[in-house]
Amino acid sequence: MKVWGVVGWKNSGKTGLMERLVTEFVRRGVSVSTVKHAHHAFDVDQPGKDSHRHREAGAREVLLSSAQRWALMAELRGADEPNLEALLAKLSPVDLVLVEGFKTAGHSKIEAHRAETGADLLAPVMPTVRAIASDNGAGFAGLRSFDLNDTGAIADFIAAELGL
Repeated sequence: MKVWGVVGWKNSGKTGLMERLVTEFVRRGVSVSTVKHAHHAFDVDQPGKDSHRHREAGAREVLLSSAQRWALMAELRGADEPNLEALLAKLSPVDLVLVEGFKTAGHSKIEAHRAETGADLLAPVMPTVRAIASDNGAGFAGLRSFDLNDTGAIADFIAAELGL
């Protein structure tokens, strides 16, 4: 599986770019999965539902299945958060995995940047950033720059970099 990341500060446009890239690559016939890193506690389960009750009772993993989808929830129960490689190993094979977040992991990334955030670019201190997608022409020496909304050009760049 080929892996490419999208990083940036909060409200930089990461999720919108991820969504557009998934749509674009799928339109091109590329099978895509995504991994999203959350910096806060989150819950995909609903209190009172059977699967939530199983988790609350102490199950380490709960697999929920229906005719439309299945989901596997794993509780760390105090164990360390798995690294990206361990999480990627849990995915079924696809052509491309797009990763949102995981700034310090070693895969290549594009940085999403919006002027309104007032945040500095990550690229100067993050050697795995290979390009910048911004709404204000922000760039960094030696890196390709794209308009944040030019999804086709960004997808072309990623595809070329990964040999897709």
